[in-house]
Amino acid sequence: MEQRRGLLIILSSPSGAGKSTLARRLRDWDPSIRFSVSATTRPPRPGEEHGREYFFHSRAEFEQMVARDEMLEHAEVFGNFYGSPKGPVAAAIEAGQDVLFDIDWQGGQQVRNSSLGKHVLSIFILPPSIPELERRLRSRGQDSDEVIDTRMTKSRDEISHWPEYDFVLVNDDLDATFERLKTIVSAERLRLSQQPGLVDTVRRLNKEFEDRT
Repeated sequence: MEQRRGLLIILSSPSGAGKSTLARRLRDWDPSIRFSVSATTRPPRPGEEHGREYFFHSRAEFEQMVARDEMLEHAEVFGNFYGSPKGPVAAAIEAGQDVLFDIDWQGGQQVRNSSLGKHVLSIFILPPSIPELERRLRSRGQDSDEVIDTRMTKSRDEISHWPEYDFVLVNDDLDATFERLKTIVSAERLRLSQQPGLVDTVRRLNKEFEDRT
């Protein structure tokens, strides 16, 4: 098999559309797919380790990384910075390893506009209906009515960005949606830009043509 470059896989969706479940299934299907480890300025929680759950940095360190263009994307959430360091992702892509990003449309936009944008495969997950989306949120039993209402309001804005993605899947059946997701990833791994070894293959073929004369 020819050496390939890894994909930078972005999965986005409104909360409750099934993104996290699909991401987990994708990694079960191919354990070589790794999650991008984010950087943050929030302090570690008990049991968390630097480089495993997050890369923990001071605010000054984080701002310096942004200034040096070392972040693929970043945002401030509730007074703390979160972002995706570029170095580990670039190294994984060159080593032929796919990296999975579970980020919103704003983060996805930043990544697509980055120097690694040509390796991006972006997929948006839509719910089959808004009543079903709300039912899924309520069935979790984790959030209050107020939190669910906030999530539903945010979902409308998130869904409006669906045309910005390479692929859009309607998650009306989890198993069928996952099969479509696997097909997309398998095909995109064969994209011409992801197969640098093809240049040598074609050179060899041309040389074999010349040897026939």
